[in-house]
Amino acid sequence: MDIIEDKQGAIVLLGLVGRLDSGTSPQMEEKVLGLLAGGAKQLVVNFARLDYISSAGLRVLLMAAKKLKASGGVIALCALKPHIREVFDIAGFTAMFPIHESEALALRSLTNMDAPWDARG
Repeated sequence: MDIIEDKQGAIVLLGLVGRLDSGTSPQMEEKVLGLLAGGAKQLVVNFARLDYISSAGLRVLLMAAKKLKASGGVIALCALKPHIREVFDIAGFTAMFPIHESEALALRSLTNMDAPWDARG
């Protein structure tokens, strides 16, 4: 899996390419923990080029959301392919994450926020 990192103001953008599974989730966890240690408070994860996600990948996202919430931050997801969205639906994650159709909409949602996102779970 490749992780493409970019920034737009204070928002960190991560584009995932390939598969997020038990073999690649440690790479994603390391990346997220590094960003949080560096002070990142707003994170957008773009799934447009992600082909597969396993429960290990979901666990990393949940960890990121919990750590961001604890520090007053927020995570937003975008561009989930239908089969990836189905995994989120089945796991109940669509109720726990703000999910947007595009990166632009995810960025806009974080830019226009008055208060940090509050997890519903």
